[in-house]
Amino acid sequence: MIKNYVSPEEADKSTLHIWGRHPLKGNVKISGAKNAALVVMAAALLSPEDCRIRNVPILADVTRMGQILAALGVKIEQREDILDINASNISKSEAPYELVSQLRASFFAIGPLLARLGEARVPLPGGCAIGARPVDLHVRGLQAMGADVQIQHGMVNACVTGASRRLKGAKIYLDYPSVGATETLMMAATLAEGETTIENAAQEPEVVDLANFCRAMGARIVGAGTKKIVISGVRHLHSADYSIIPDRIEAGTFLVVGALPGSDVSISPVIPDHLTAVLSKLEAIGASITIEEGDRIRIVAGETIKATDIETLPYPGFPTDMQAQFMALLTISNGDSVITETVFENRMRHVSELNRMGADIRVKGNHALVRGVPLLSGAPVVATDLRASAALVIAGLAAQGQTTIQELQHLDRGYEKLDYKLQQIGARLQRVPAETKQESLVAGCELTIK
Repeated sequence: MIKNYVSPEEADKSTLHIWGRHPLKGNVKISGAKNAALVVMAAALLSPEDCRIRNVPILADVTRMGQILAALGVKIEQREDILDINASNISKSEAPYELVSQLRASFFAIGPLLARLGEARVPLPGGCAIGARPVDLHVRGLQAMGADVQIQHGMVNACVTGASRRLKGAKIYLDYPSVGATETLMMAATLAEGETTIENAAQEPEVVDLANFCRAMGARIVGAGTKKIVISGVRHLHSADYSIIPDRIEAGTFLVVGALPGSDVSISPVIPDHLTAVLSKLEAIGASITIEEGDRIRIVAGETIKATDIETLPYPGFPTDMQAQFMALLTISNGDSVITETVFENRMRHVSELNRMGADIRVKGNHALVRGVPLLSGAPVVATDLRASAALVIAGLAAQGQTTIQELQHLDRGYEKLDYKLQQIGARLQRVPAETKQESLVAGCELTIK
């Protein structure tokens, strides 16, 4: 079904070897947004007609979502970055546990299934172990729309009673601007009877992208990207041909790479407005930022990296998905920085691995004090989650000597061909299977990507 990605099984058997302190210069192509692609794939369940989704990144998470849709009876085909989805004959309303347990985004299926079929059975989700991400906001919102929702034995069972088996429009207030809850309820409301209002909605660009895809199918949605979204339900959604936005987190990660000493990196295509908070912090540390041709950003590293404080917040605040990458950069800054994580309570597991490389980071509660050091040293480290893996790659690029990163299945969940893209701008790294003998690796060598 989906080709040209590294499976979790293959990733478990490979390691990434990085030889740091090489100048990075050149252009990087940014892939489609993972978090937008996954929810748009789920939204294709809302229509019984063919949907084509373009600019889809080739990732392990996309493959898992495709497998979940196929298990529900959806026909799905991928050619390069194009997905063709036909959900005309959904044969099941229950998503398989063995797949859902590996991918939190698979929980998005509950809203479209409930809207289309009047019932859904979805296991409680899995994914990165970065903290509690409960589904109570999703559940309360669906209940407000008339669904009977029960959670038993790790399974969320939802159904709509009545002759029409349609959800009803409702006024919903989210206690927290949860991206997942906003997206789930917005999808469910597209086919509901009447008008649904979501107050204190998430404002992330991925929410807007989902709304734009639903509108392309004929949904009536106003206000996506603001704190208040209004959805007027329709009875039927039709086919659509839609292109996913660029991945702002991949873009931000490569901008951090471009802030490493001696670097001069351009990235495209991007939507600069999605990166306002990230660009502000990069300028604060001394990097030079230029927006070129509308969808290209160039970053030239400063002579030194200045310390700066960071607090993660829902969009448009500083993204939690960029916290680990900036922490890696600030380990070699000139001064002390304080990083405060307010979104996920367990998102500093990368600290011990960075300290293994010579960083000086102390954590108290949700605060991390990062004391800049002159130099990191290459070391064997283990990735603990998706963004932590990117942070360790950045640290490896900055470190003297060789860094070896294990547990690459996390990296493959969210970054398409990261090693190849880094090589294209001068990074010295090599991804090898576990059985490759260490003595066969030569410092500074480059791997040819087939």
